[in-house]
Amino acid sequence: MDRYERILGGLFGVACGDALGGTLEFMSKDEIEKKYGYLKDVIGGGCWDLAPGEVTDDTIMTIAVAEGILDNPENPIEDIGKHFIEWYDSKPKDIGNIIRIALGEYKRSNDWMKTAYYAHQATGGMSAGNGSLMRCLPVALYYIDVEKMLEITASQSVLTHYDQKATDACQFYNLLVYQYLNDKPKIPPIREHIEKYREYKQVFQLSKDQLKPTGYVFDTLICVLWCFINTSSFEDAVCEAANLGGDADTIAAITGGMAGVYYGYDAIPDRWKEKILVKEQLTSIAKRMIKGNRKV
Repeated sequence: MDRYERILGGLFGVACGDALGGTLEFMSKDEIEKKYGYLKDVIGGGCWDLAPGEVTDDTIMTIAVAEGILDNPENPIEDIGKHFIEWYDSKPKDIGNIIRIALGEYKRSNDWMKTAYYAHQATGGMSAGNGSLMRCLPVALYYIDVEKMLEITASQSVLTHYDQKATDACQFYNLLVYQYLNDKPKIPPIREHIEKYREYKQVFQLSKDQLKPTGYVFDTLICVLWCFINTSSFEDAVCEAANLGGDADTIAAITGGMAGVYYGYDAIPDRWKEKILVKEQLTSIAKRMIKGNRKV
């Protein structure tokens, strides 16, 4: 499988997980079973009243990170921030609390060095949400040098999320994505890199009923890893993630990003891909990323 198919798979994976999970956002597993059984189709609706194939902040912020990198690959953080503010100014209906506070503070202070700390303080130190993890994938898709990739992964996280747990989750996730982009097998990279992020080792012992589909970044990444490890196809991984309920769109989007890179674009169901409303934008980003890869 070539690199382009993996990059395209990652981007569409985020969007498809987001669009599927958006229907189930904030629902419990019991509520999902009662209303949908086990949802496997992109139908829209849900708490955001989405159109079928409409995406939420997970995908839009992923696009913002990608566009910021493509604008200025050597030093993309200010450009990523510029795209965040453009999105914030569009008054999105689905912006997360930490990100809303952080970007609002940037509008007041015009200083990215203050934004994440302000949001951290304003939330009583509760800034280990999953909002920087949900958008970090493009960093791993673009940078060939692993140290540069990890540096930018951390820097994009601390634009809005002050807590080290958020940074650690982003770096762990992107290390795995980086391995799958380079044709590594599924489980060995997880076992290798989990030694640095040892709190995640429990994922190998947990049952599905023990997963907590919350917005806390640790819970989110545990869910993502479990759904990826315990399935054998893109569709099954993302369906498992979405049908956990809770923060369903984000958990399914993050799962879809990793699974899309690992399984590739062609493994994503056509019935999902065809509905994604931003598909042309995602394809454009993938094409520009593969060209940029050769220069980094």
